[in-house]
Amino acid sequence: MGQIAGHSDQHDGPAAKLGFRPNQVVLELGWDEDCDDDLRIDIEEVTGNELLDGDSGEVADVVLQWWRDDDGDLTDALIGATTDLAPGGVVWLLTPKVGRDGSVEASDIADAALTAGLSTTSTVSAAEDWSGTKLVAPKGSARK
Repeated sequence: MGQIAGHSDQHDGPAAKLGFRPNQVVLELGWDEDCDDDLRIDIEEVTGNELLDGDSGEVADVVLQWWRDDDGDLTDALIGATTDLAPGGVVWLLTPKVGRDGSVEASDIADAALTAGLSTTSTVSAAEDWSGTKLVAPKGSARK
């Protein structure tokens, strides 16, 4: 397989480490000036698609939810994030790392995810200032 100028066949950046794959549709929610543009660009390069916003109306394979402690009700945001999520899809909740402005307690994430009908599967360093928590619907769940 050939390479496109500026791109390699080996994706080893943050998006690949988070499990993003070619052709995935990614819905981005909660974007603001403090979001990590390098991660956003890497996701677009790996998937080959632009990130969609909440008004797109498309069904997404992955929802990228940026969230800060003062953004409001996390449970409501997670319920909203699943509205346009394909069956078997993933929500990546990105929050500022511990010690940074807007960081969110892990227990708050776990509680909100549970109430929203999601399970926390892993938490990783997604970018320099952002932690990523992978949330999925439990197996056999039929959320609408």
